[in-house]
Amino acid sequence: MAQRFPRAGGAVPEARSFLGSVLEEWEVTDSSEDAVLFLSELATNAVRHGAHGDFLVEVSLDEGCLRVEVHDTGTGAPRVGKPSEDDTDGRGLLIVTSLADGWGVTPHDSCGKTVWTEFKTTEGGMQVGVIPC
Repeated sequence: MAQRFPRAGGAVPEARSFLGSVLEEWEVTDSSEDAVLFLSELATNAVRHGAHGDFLVEVSLDEGCLRVEVHDTGTGAPRVGKPSEDDTDGRGLLIVTSLADGWGVTPHDSCGKTVWTEFKTTEGGMQVGVIPC
Protein backbone atom coordinates (compact mmCIF):
# COMPACT_ATOMS: atom_id res chain seq x y z
CA MET A 1 0.00 0.00 0.00
CA ALA A 2 1.20 3.49 -0.71
CA GLN A 3 0.14 7.08 -0.16
CA ARG A 4 1.59 10.48 -1.06
CA PHE A 5 1.91 13.32 1.42
CA PRO A 6 2.78 17.00 0.94
CA ARG A 7 6.03 18.36 2.37
CA ALA A 8 4.21 20.24 5.11
CA GLY A 9 4.04 20.14 8.90
CA GLY A 10 0.77 18.20 9.10
CA ALA A 11 2.03 15.48 6.80
CA VAL A 12 3.97 13.59 9.47
CA PRO A 13 0.94 12.87 11.69
CA GLU A 14 -1.08 11.99 8.57
CA ALA A 15 1.63 9.53 7.48
CA ARG A 16 1.67 7.94 10.96
CA SER A 17 -2.11 7.59 10.85
CA PHE A 18 -1.92 6.00 7.39
CA LEU A 19 0.63 3.44 8.57
CA GLY A 20 -1.32 2.72 11.76
CA SER A 21 -4.44 2.02 9.69
CA VAL A 22 -2.55 -0.29 7.33
CA LEU A 23 -1.00 -2.23 10.20
CA GLU A 24 -4.36 -2.55 11.91
CA GLU A 25 -5.96 -3.83 8.69
CA TRP A 26 -3.13 -6.37 8.28
CA GLU A 27 -3.37 -7.33 11.98
CA VAL A 28 0.29 -6.53 12.58
CA THR A 29 0.66 -5.64 16.24
CA ASP A 30 4.08 -6.87 17.38
CA SER A 31 6.16 -4.25 15.55
CA SER A 32 3.53 -1.59 14.90
CA GLU A 33 4.72 0.93 17.53
CA ASP A 34 8.32 0.74 16.32
CA ALA A 35 7.23 1.00 12.67
CA VAL A 36 5.13 4.10 13.36
CA LEU A 37 7.97 5.67 15.37
CA PHE A 38 10.43 5.04 12.54
CA LEU A 39 8.03 6.34 9.92
CA SER A 40 7.74 9.51 11.97
CA GLU A 41 11.52 9.95 11.82
CA LEU A 42 11.76 9.18 8.09
CA ALA A 43 8.78 11.39 7.19
CA THR A 44 10.17 14.25 9.27
CA ASN A 45 13.46 13.96 7.39
CA ALA A 46 11.57 13.97 4.07
CA VAL A 47 9.70 17.14 5.06
CA ARG A 48 12.89 18.85 6.30
CA HIS A 49 15.34 17.73 3.63
CA GLY A 50 13.33 16.76 0.54
CA ALA A 51 14.10 19.07 -2.38
CA HIS A 52 10.54 19.71 -3.59
CA GLY A 53 7.13 18.16 -4.09
CA ASP A 54 5.51 15.38 -2.12
CA PHE A 55 6.93 12.32 -0.41
CA LEU A 56 5.59 8.81 -0.78
CA VAL A 57 5.12 6.25 1.99
CA GLU A 58 5.00 2.65 0.84
CA VAL A 59 4.31 -0.32 3.14
CA SER A 60 4.63 -4.01 2.34
CA LEU A 61 4.38 -7.28 4.26
CA ASP A 62 6.01 -10.34 2.75
CA GLU A 63 6.86 -13.63 4.46
CA GLY A 64 7.30 -12.22 7.95
CA CYS A 65 9.02 -8.99 6.89
CA LEU A 66 7.30 -5.64 7.29
CA ARG A 67 8.96 -2.99 5.13
CA VAL A 68 8.25 0.74 5.41
CA GLU A 69 9.69 3.02 2.72
CA VAL A 70 9.76 6.79 2.35
CA HIS A 71 10.54 8.13 -1.12
CA ASP A 72 11.52 11.80 -1.39
CA THR A 73 13.24 14.14 -3.82
CA GLY A 74 16.18 15.07 -1.62
CA THR A 75 19.64 14.17 -2.86
CA GLY A 76 21.44 13.86 0.45
CA ALA A 77 21.77 10.50 2.17
CA PRO A 78 20.73 10.33 5.82
CA ARG A 79 23.40 9.21 8.23
CA VAL A 80 23.49 8.22 11.83
CA GLY A 81 24.42 11.23 13.93
CA LYS A 82 26.70 11.50 16.93
CA PRO A 83 24.79 13.96 19.10
CA SER A 84 26.21 15.23 22.37
CA GLU A 85 24.20 15.01 25.57
CA ASP A 86 23.13 18.64 25.06
CA ASP A 87 21.93 18.27 21.46
CA THR A 88 18.16 18.46 21.05
CA ASP A 89 18.00 16.45 17.81
CA GLY A 90 20.06 14.02 15.74
CA ARG A 91 19.03 10.82 17.53
CA GLY A 92 16.36 9.52 15.15
CA LEU A 93 18.53 7.24 13.05
CA LEU A 94 20.35 6.05 16.18
CA ILE A 95 16.99 4.78 17.40
CA VAL A 96 16.19 3.26 14.00
CA THR A 97 19.57 1.50 13.94
CA SER A 98 19.13 0.06 17.41
CA LEU A 99 15.55 -1.21 17.05
CA ALA A 100 14.89 -2.06 13.38
CA ASP A 101 15.90 -5.38 11.88
CA GLY A 102 17.35 -3.47 8.94
CA TRP A 103 17.38 -0.07 7.30
CA GLY A 104 19.06 1.60 4.39
CA VAL A 105 18.98 4.12 1.59
CA THR A 106 18.42 3.46 -2.10
CA PRO A 107 19.44 6.46 -4.25
CA HIS A 108 17.53 7.12 -7.48
CA ASP A 109 19.54 8.44 -10.43
CA SER A 110 16.76 10.60 -11.79
CA CYS A 111 15.35 12.04 -8.60
CA GLY A 112 15.81 11.58 -4.88
CA LYS A 113 16.05 8.46 -2.78
CA THR A 114 14.17 5.84 -0.81
CA VAL A 115 14.88 5.36 2.89
CA TRP A 116 13.53 2.08 4.23
CA THR A 117 13.20 0.09 7.44
CA GLU A 118 12.38 -3.57 7.94
CA PHE A 119 10.97 -5.49 10.87
CA LYS A 120 10.53 -9.20 11.40
CA THR A 121 6.91 -9.62 12.34
CA THR A 122 3.99 -11.91 12.91
CA GLU A 123 0.66 -11.55 11.24
CA GLY A 124 -2.48 -12.48 13.11
CA GLY A 125 -0.39 -13.95 15.93
CA MET A 126 1.52 -16.46 13.78
CA GLN A 127 4.99 -16.17 12.32
CA VAL A 128 4.66 -15.65 8.58
CA GLY A 129 7.46 -17.44 6.75
CA VAL A 130 10.90 -18.29 7.99
CA ILE A 131 13.06 -16.04 5.84
CA PRO A 132 14.54 -13.22 7.93
CA CYS A 133 14.39 -9.66 6.69
